[in-house]
Amino acid sequence: MEHLITAVEPGSPARRYGIKPGDRLEAINGEGIIDEIDYQALIAASHLKLSLIREDGTRETLALRKEEWEPLGLHFGQSMTLSPRTCHNKCMFCFIDQMPKGLRDTLYVKDDDWRYSLMMGNFVTLTNVSEEEMQRIIRRKASPLYISVHATDPELRCRLMNNRFAGDLMERLTRLKDAGIRFHCQIVVCPGYNDGDVLLRTLRDLRSLAPAAMTVAMVPVGLTKCREGLAPLTPFTAEGAAALLDSIAPFQEECRQQLGTTFAFPSDEFYCLCGRTIPDEDWYEGFPQIENGVGLLRRLEMEMEDARIFDDEPEAPAPAKRYLIATGVSAAPHIRRLCAQFVPEGVSVKVLPVRNRFFGETVTVTGLLTGGDVLDALTPEAVQGCDTLLLCAVMLRHERDLFLDDMTIDEFCKRSPLPVQLVENDGQALYDALRGIE
Repeated sequence: MEHLITAVEPGSPARRYGIKPGDRLEAINGEGIIDEIDYQALIAASHLKLSLIREDGTRETLALRKEEWEPLGLHFGQSMTLSPRTCHNKCMFCFIDQMPKGLRDTLYVKDDDWRYSLMMGNFVTLTNVSEEEMQRIIRRKASPLYISVHATDPELRCRLMNNRFAGDLMERLTRLKDAGIRFHCQIVVCPGYNDGDVLLRTLRDLRSLAPAAMTVAMVPVGLTKCREGLAPLTPFTAEGAAALLDSIAPFQEECRQQLGTTFAFPSDEFYCLCGRTIPDEDWYEGFPQIENGVGLLRRLEMEMEDARIFDDEPEAPAPAKRYLIATGVSAAPHIRRLCAQFVPEGVSVKVLPVRNRFFGETVTVTGLLTGGDVLDALTPEAVQGCDTLLLCAVMLRHERDLFLDDMTIDEFCKRSPLPVQLVENDGQALYDALRGIE
């Protein structure tokens, strides 16, 4: 496959060797290039042979030397772009299948692409990976990957994912291990299906693949009110969350003794559900599963503590503000505790747990709150005695302009009874906001 070169960076190796926009790249060191994964892997070497088709149609093999890992300096057209590959499963717990109708199209996209797993940490099931692509993963040393496991029992995994081809996961993971590829794992735990003894079996199977299997995150199944016609599932209760934490504790201790790592990490939601204390910083071993909500609240506290330590003016008086913080139900007690710990003198904070009416009250995380639900929660009683609303940016999409219900931030601010200050989802930002720094 050939790829049109659209730009060459000034001062780059490609520019020094006379490569120009309009030329086309066919191969590097004799290997064809499918996409950016191949390109980035192949240009890492210091000695390259580029098979080019010049703008005038002549073919040329160009020998090139550069520093190892130095970028080549080429930019390409659409042919090199990674178009997300879609999911081949219909998991009984799929959150997208539980989304209300009528939202923007991008919210319904089911991606399941190992290339984005490598580049961005997205979790993938590997069920849509052909043998050819499996060989490419191994050839390109695509590591680490992030794998959605859910269960290692072949029959149960097929049932959970509604895919008769989902049962060969352990064979695939073993191939990755034998090829020197490492991976983090994820289990969406559904009460009555893959919890209890089944969960312990899955954890033991994955532990047998260590150190290639680096960590396992467990997250509770998320259930919305839009489940008509879907498999019967029940959410975790406080008792169920506590039972899960207790059941895996001996396994975690075994892993610490035998592997030197806790290995299996429940998400913060389990601790929030049953009211238990979030573990200390060292327990999270560098927070490798932070995107799964594993240690998110602990890291937030650490970031706030660091912000206080490095504050150039810790004694400087903060403006006499009266803040209202809108947050998800599960995080509210922890946000309340952190604010009490870090709030400056003369500043007051009220934490408002917002119930999720849009998806259903079983959804309690902050990132799934909508603009409409937050506005509904801003009753006269809730805002009384407050003069500024602190709103976590995690409720908005990446561009910081839209909530999940397609309400714009501008519309939200116009309708809010309080002035709105958007706060990024990290401890430094929250610490600054409490001190009146925007």
